[in-house]
Amino acid sequence: MEIAAAVVAVIGTLLGAGVVGVQQYYVARSQRRQALRDRALTALSELSTALADHRRAMWVREDLRLSGAVPADVAAAREASHVTRSAVTAPQIALTVLLPTLRIEIEAAVRAAYAMRGAADERALASFRESAVSAAEALTAATAGVLSRP
Repeated sequence: MEIAAAVVAVIGTLLGAGVVGVQQYYVARSQRRQALRDRALTALSELSTALADHRRAMWVREDLRLSGAVPADVAAAREASHVTRSAVTAPQIALTVLLPTLRIEIEAAVRAAYAMRGAADERALASFRESAVSAAEALTAATAGVLSRP
């Protein structure tokens, strides 16, 4: 009788430890998933901000160039656009590493912003800007889709 009780106690202890281990596994997995979501949202926010800043800088730069502004003003706008372009790189890399399945959408949003350079006229500049905004919105939607999956 005592042996049976001891065996039952040992089996109960092992089963209890197994249940606790499984619970801890799922909690840890959930925490890792949440941490990934948090980092991806931060990277998306930083990339979206950097792309918006770069679009704005490129609009000013190209508008000055197309309107025949003073060369010093065009040069200053060019320098400002170089700063905003550099600010795109880090969040672009971070988001690509965190969500590699969105690499195509990330690259499309970045390329669309860069495409504003050298617009032939104001109509083309406006079209490039709209394409860049659309690509950034598509990236946001794609990211939301990926992050909303269980």
